[in-house]
Amino acid sequence: VQLQASGGGLVQAGGSLRLSCAASGFSFDDYSIGWFRQAPGKEREGVSCISKTDSNTYYRDSVKGRFTISRDNTKNTVYLQMSSLKPEDTAVYYCAAIIFFRRCAEWTGYDYWGQGTQVTVSS
Repeated sequence: VQLQASGGGLVQAGGSLRLSCAASGFSFDDYSIGWFRQAPGKEREGVSCISKTDSNTYYRDSVKGRFTISRDNTKNTVYLQMSSLKPEDTAVYYCAAIIFFRRCAEWTGYDYWGQGTQVTVSS
Protein backbone atom coordinates (compact mmCIF):
# COMPACT_ATOMS: atom_id res chain seq x y z
CA VAL A 1 0.00 0.00 0.00
CA GLN A 2 1.34 3.39 -0.93
CA LEU A 3 0.06 6.94 -0.90
CA GLN A 4 2.51 9.34 -2.47
CA ALA A 5 1.88 13.01 -1.81
CA SER A 6 3.65 15.57 -3.97
CA GLY A 7 3.39 19.12 -5.21
CA GLY A 8 4.39 21.05 -2.14
CA GLY A 9 6.78 23.96 -2.24
CA LEU A 10 7.43 27.54 -1.34
CA VAL A 11 4.94 30.13 -2.54
CA GLN A 12 4.13 33.72 -1.73
CA ALA A 13 0.92 34.66 0.02
CA GLY A 14 -1.90 34.81 -2.49
CA GLY A 15 -0.30 32.19 -4.67
CA SER A 16 -1.44 28.71 -5.64
CA LEU A 17 -0.23 25.15 -5.44
CA ARG A 18 -1.71 21.84 -6.51
CA LEU A 19 -1.00 18.81 -4.38
CA SER A 20 -1.31 15.30 -5.76
CA CYS A 21 -1.81 12.03 -3.93
CA ALA A 22 -1.05 8.95 -6.01
CA ALA A 23 -2.34 5.67 -4.56
CA SER A 24 -1.35 2.09 -5.21
CA GLY A 25 -1.63 -1.31 -3.60
CA PHE A 26 -5.29 -1.17 -2.59
CA SER A 27 -8.73 -0.79 -4.16
CA PHE A 28 -8.68 2.96 -4.63
CA ASP A 29 -12.29 3.05 -5.82
CA ASP A 30 -13.48 1.73 -2.43
CA TYR A 31 -11.86 4.47 -0.40
CA SER A 32 -12.52 8.07 0.41
CA ILE A 33 -9.39 10.20 0.50
CA GLY A 34 -8.55 12.95 2.93
CA TRP A 35 -5.92 15.66 3.12
CA PHE A 36 -4.52 16.58 6.49
CA ARG A 37 -1.90 19.06 7.58
CA GLN A 38 0.35 19.60 10.53
CA ALA A 39 2.09 22.85 11.29
CA PRO A 40 5.09 23.01 13.64
CA GLY A 41 3.99 22.77 17.24
CA LYS A 42 0.37 22.11 16.30
CA GLU A 43 -1.84 19.07 16.11
CA ARG A 44 -2.64 17.46 12.80
CA GLU A 45 -5.94 18.65 11.36
CA GLY A 46 -8.20 17.52 8.59
CA VAL A 47 -8.30 19.89 5.63
CA SER A 48 -10.49 18.31 3.01
CA CYS A 49 -11.81 14.93 1.94
CA ILE A 50 -13.63 13.41 -1.00
CA SER A 51 -15.87 10.38 -1.14
CA LYS A 52 -15.10 7.38 -3.30
CA THR A 53 -17.63 8.43 -5.91
CA ASP A 54 -16.53 12.06 -6.04
CA SER A 55 -20.05 13.10 -5.17
CA ASN A 56 -19.26 14.43 -1.71
CA THR A 57 -16.51 16.80 -0.75
CA TYR A 58 -15.76 18.36 2.61
CA TYR A 59 -13.59 21.25 3.74
CA ARG A 60 -12.57 22.74 7.01
CA ASP A 61 -13.97 26.25 7.39
CA SER A 62 -10.63 28.01 7.06
CA VAL A 63 -10.03 26.69 3.54
CA LYS A 64 -13.54 26.83 2.11
CA GLY A 65 -13.62 28.83 -1.09
CA ARG A 66 -9.85 28.61 -1.47
CA PHE A 67 -9.14 24.88 -1.74
CA THR A 68 -10.72 22.40 -4.14
CA ILE A 69 -10.39 18.64 -3.84
CA SER A 70 -10.91 16.30 -6.77
CA ARG A 71 -10.10 12.76 -7.76
CA ASP A 72 -9.36 10.83 -10.93
CA ASN A 73 -10.18 7.19 -10.34
CA THR A 74 -8.64 6.24 -13.68
CA LYS A 75 -5.29 7.46 -12.35
CA ASN A 76 -5.79 6.50 -8.70
CA THR A 77 -4.99 10.08 -7.81
CA VAL A 78 -6.53 12.79 -5.66
CA TYR A 79 -5.71 16.45 -6.08
CA LEU A 80 -5.90 19.42 -3.76
CA GLN A 81 -5.91 22.72 -5.60
CA MET A 82 -4.93 25.44 -3.16
CA SER A 83 -5.43 29.08 -4.07
CA SER A 84 -5.20 32.38 -2.24
CA LEU A 85 -2.70 30.77 0.06
CA LYS A 86 -2.00 32.36 3.42
CA PRO A 87 1.00 32.06 5.73
CA GLU A 88 -1.21 30.12 8.15
CA ASP A 89 -1.56 27.40 5.50
CA THR A 90 2.10 26.56 6.03
CA ALA A 91 2.35 22.94 7.13
CA VAL A 92 3.27 19.44 6.09
CA TYR A 93 0.34 18.09 4.10
CA TYR A 94 -0.56 14.41 4.18
CA CYS A 95 -3.05 12.34 2.26
CA ALA A 96 -4.81 9.35 3.74
CA ALA A 97 -7.39 6.76 2.74
CA ILE A 98 -10.48 5.61 4.64
CA ILE A 99 -12.85 2.82 3.64
CA PHE A 100 -15.91 4.25 1.92
CA PHE A 101 -18.49 3.38 4.58
CA ARG A 102 -16.76 5.50 7.22
CA ARG A 103 -17.27 9.24 7.26
CA CYS A 104 -14.14 10.92 5.97
CA ALA A 105 -14.96 14.30 7.48
CA GLU A 106 -14.84 12.93 11.02
CA TRP A 107 -11.08 12.96 10.38
CA THR A 108 -10.47 9.75 12.31
CA GLY A 109 -10.14 6.06 11.59
CA TYR A 110 -8.10 6.40 8.40
CA ASP A 111 -6.63 3.15 7.17
CA TYR A 112 -3.62 4.22 5.13
CA TRP A 113 -1.35 7.23 5.28
CA GLY A 114 1.18 8.71 2.93
CA GLN A 115 4.31 10.65 3.67
CA GLY A 116 3.92 14.39 3.80
CA THR A 117 4.75 17.18 1.42
CA GLN A 118 5.86 20.54 2.76
CA VAL A 119 3.89 23.65 1.90
CA THR A 120 5.43 26.96 2.91
CA VAL A 121 3.64 30.24 2.31
CA SER A 122 5.69 33.37 2.76
CA SER A 123 4.16 36.71 3.69
